[in-house]
Amino acid sequence: QVQLVESGGGLVQPGESLRLSCAASGSIFSRYGMGWYREAPGKERELVARFTSSGSTNYATSVKGRFTISRDNAKTTVYLQMNNLKPEDTGVYYCNLRSVSTNYWGKGTLVTVSS
Repeated sequence: QVQLVESGGGLVQPGESLRLSCAASGSIFSRYGMGWYREAPGKERELVARFTSSGSTNYATSVKGRFTISRDNAKTTVYLQMNNLKPEDTGVYYCNLRSVSTNYWGKGTLVTVSS
């Protein structure tokens, strides 16, 4: 089993920044992808940014140039630096870790962007 613990959500005004963290623990495979998804009110969960199992990164078009995903040297903690936040970035942000045969989700952290 793998546990994912997210932190860093909150209420901010448009244009401000937040940094999310996700720490993974447990039985982690040697090759896995890890990243962030979000679920806005009334919408389906969507990819925000992730590291693939090969180490490359993918970003949603809507966050390119504003959000940056990074990770620690052990590759068990990922961060999402979110700059110039917009109201449409509001939602629950979920950490995800997946390998060939497993797929884990964190409980989510709420990000609200509102004036």
